Amino acid sequence: MRKIDSTTLDILQGWMNGKKPTEDEQEALIARELLAEVRAKAFGINQNNCQQFIEARSQLFNSAYTSIFEWFEHQGIKQENSESLTLLWTFWLPLAIDLAEARQKLGRTPIQGILGGQGTGKSTLAGILSLLLQHLGYTTAVISIDDLYKTYAEREKLQKIDPRLIWRGPPGTHDVDLGLQVLEQCLIENNPEPILIPRFDKSAHNGAGDRIEPEAITSADIVLLEGWFVGVRPLAERVFERKMHPVLTPEDIQFAKDCNKRLKAYLPLWDKLDRLLVLYPEDYRLSKQWRKEAEHKMIAQGRTGMSDLQVEKFVDYYWRSLHPDLFIKPLVNNPNSVDLVVEIKSDHSYGKIYKPQ
Repeated sequence: MRKIDSTTLDILQGWMNGKKPTEDEQEALIARELLAEVRAKAFGINQNNCQQFIEARSQLFNSAYTSIFEWFEHQGIKQENSESLTLLWTFWLPLAIDLAEARQKLGRTPIQGILGGQGTGKSTLAGILSLLLQHLGYTTAVISIDDLYKTYAEREKLQKIDPRLIWRGPPGTHDVDLGLQVLEQCLIENNPEPILIPRFDKSAHNGAGDRIEPEAITSADIVLLEGWFVGVRPLAERVFERKMHPVLTPEDIQFAKDCNKRLKAYLPLWDKLDRLLVLYPEDYRLSKQWRKEAEHKMIAQGRTGMSDLQVEKFVDYYWRSLHPDLFIKPLVNNPNSVDLVVEIKSDHSYGKIYKPQ
């Protein structure tokens, strides 16, 4: 996404400093919204309803911008003010409002899937949406597919059965039944029992990770389920005939085929999704670069981090199991599977936001 135009940025920055937009400035916001035709279409905005959308967005902006920037500071996430305002105004606010409207239309808890590879910002997006929805009066359950990993003991047994599963992550390393149970609990209206959201500590057992005590919540008006292959479905085996790095050897291809078969067990979970959003890097290989940058940062802070070679092996392992070019690329053009696509550039900024056609 190109930088927000200076007029809109001036209006928003003035607003943050206590200067509410004038009528002319509100008209300017409406005009600029309609100029971004592809994004406007993705959120159902047109000439007839744009003023209504901008008014709703303005109200949420006014009540939530302080909380958003405080949240960034608390999370230790560095954001340029102009960049954050761009994302807040053009994506986070309209998406939160869209989710709230989905809740009203469905008359029950909607389950929003968020699909994205490493470094695409899945967790950050889920955290921001949860905060914005709170300002709209809705409680949110945020669940990562990582929270559904099988226990350390279960994965130890699994590795003895299939030694190729050297790390957690690929299909087969999650407790799908647990995920279904949690989603069913979230869908019960006025549930008198607490909803136990599973949580996973990746640092346990020297980084192998293990499940920890669940987080108890009292209600879930909206569910966000995020993960690196949320909503991804099995493919015909013929797609594996074409070699692509790092699926090169007969052993690699067989592992990919086996992971593809294991995806079938996840279909009941994906069938619970009402909507699916894809955070789509302009090049899937950026995940390696982003992961290396994150590990360098951790090491610079005195924490344990992986070397570049370890990152290469780690990410290749994920790609061997479910290659992004095979499993995710077709989704971004499939309106039957995906509701919204957000392109991610190499510097983590957002590119085009659109609905598949």
